[in-house]
Amino acid sequence: MKFLFLPTVFLLFFGCTFSTSDDKPAERPNILLFLADDWSWPHAGAYGDSVVSTPVFDNLAAEGLLFDNAFCATSSCTASRAALLTGMYPHQLEAGANLWGFLPAKFPNYTSILAEQGYLVGHERKGWGPGDHEAGGYEHNPAGRRFKNFEVFYDSLEEDQPFCYWFGSKDPHRPYDKVDQLQNGAMADAVKVPDFLPNVPEVRQDMLNYYAEVERFDHEVGEILSFLEKKGALDNTLIVVTSDNGMPFPRAKATVYDAGARMPMVMAWKNQLREPKVVTAFVNLIDLAPTFLKAAEVSIPPEMEGKDLFDIIDGKAENRENVFLERERHAYVRKDNASYPVRAVRNKDFLYVKNLDPEQWPAGDPVLVYAVGPYGDVDGSPSRDYILTNKDLSSDSLFYKLAFGKRSREELYDLSKDPWQLKNVVHDPAYDGERQKLDAVLERWRDESDDPRLNGEWIDFKDYPYFGRPARAKQ
Repeated sequence: MKFLFLPTVFLLFFGCTFSTSDDKPAERPNILLFLADDWSWPHAGAYGDSVVSTPVFDNLAAEGLLFDNAFCATSSCTASRAALLTGMYPHQLEAGANLWGFLPAKFPNYTSILAEQGYLVGHERKGWGPGDHEAGGYEHNPAGRRFKNFEVFYDSLEEDQPFCYWFGSKDPHRPYDKVDQLQNGAMADAVKVPDFLPNVPEVRQDMLNYYAEVERFDHEVGEILSFLEKKGALDNTLIVVTSDNGMPFPRAKATVYDAGARMPMVMAWKNQLREPKVVTAFVNLIDLAPTFLKAAEVSIPPEMEGKDLFDIIDGKAENRENVFLERERHAYVRKDNASYPVRAVRNKDFLYVKNLDPEQWPAGDPVLVYAVGPYGDVDGSPSRDYILTNKDLSSDSLFYKLAFGKRSREELYDLSKDPWQLKNVVHDPAYDGERQKLDAVLERWRDESDDPRLNGEWIDFKDYPYFGRPARAKQ
């Protein structure tokens, strides 16, 4: 799938191999994070998607570490980015757990730490947010000082100064209006629609539009890497390409299901990675902050819950059998700005979910409350429109229930039989033993991480300010 605005980029570094015993890496590597906005696993060629074209990501995967079980801590962009920066779980970050909130500067942040250690730190386009960084005590975006582009940033480096750069794309975030005009729909029938969405022309075309923006992101990653190659600065640069949260479709973004929380991720670092590898261990994006600090040989603050990835980088035994997921308030779409709190644990066999306030609507109230509109935690799209328009048809009612209906207090999904998490088996006696085991794992994590919703304090995340604008009808 190739579009006119995505010319092929010739990347010299793809022909290179990783380090040999004669390599002498610099002591302080550059840190380069490419963060897409609303991109889900498995939508890249390296994962077997034959429709979307991601040659840059795929070539990095062929020479680096391709992560098959990488997850964001929460599928909500502000909170996910806060967790990535701090290496902490969202529920530990107070207002940082919410969309359109603020991130308190008291929590250690890998970009600030590296700046203190002499790194030039900057970001482009979407850094942490959306929210109000000044309310959190920051002079600029927590991701670093803003630069027009990477070339301007690179030209600001002092001699031998290492850099830490955050390329925050706005792709494949909606809207897709401009992309619509560039497509002929010829490949729509080739799109593999996930089972939680209706396989109809409207959805297939919507996914093509999404793919187009994934491709544009991949292209721009390639442009920066090509620039670094020409500058001779690629070998000692630790590169991570991933996303903040899942695709902007119903039952994906703003949920803990795989379509919302499971991320594409690749890591490349020529001076350190010995050989390409597909990583099946479970990792969380909160693991990146301590990884970047350890790579820079900087002490990791004890507050960081993430585990650095050097056990994987060094090829040692991996003991990462599960990952913990959550969410708090996304948009202001429920009465009194209520959150929809969720805690979950995912391993290779099961996803176990606890909806802590199941009386609330998971996608937002069915009527306009303040921001966005009805069911406002689901981004507006042709896919959403189709499901809502056809919710009373017997053939399509299931899709409405999956995306917009209320959920039980507990959910359990058998991934070997139900990879898209459509059938909740928590009340099936055959799974009671597994449910109890996963419940114990989840509650132990909540206790060890001081989840305020567990310890009786019941911090109400709705009381933190919401800096987003009201819907037009409210203005």
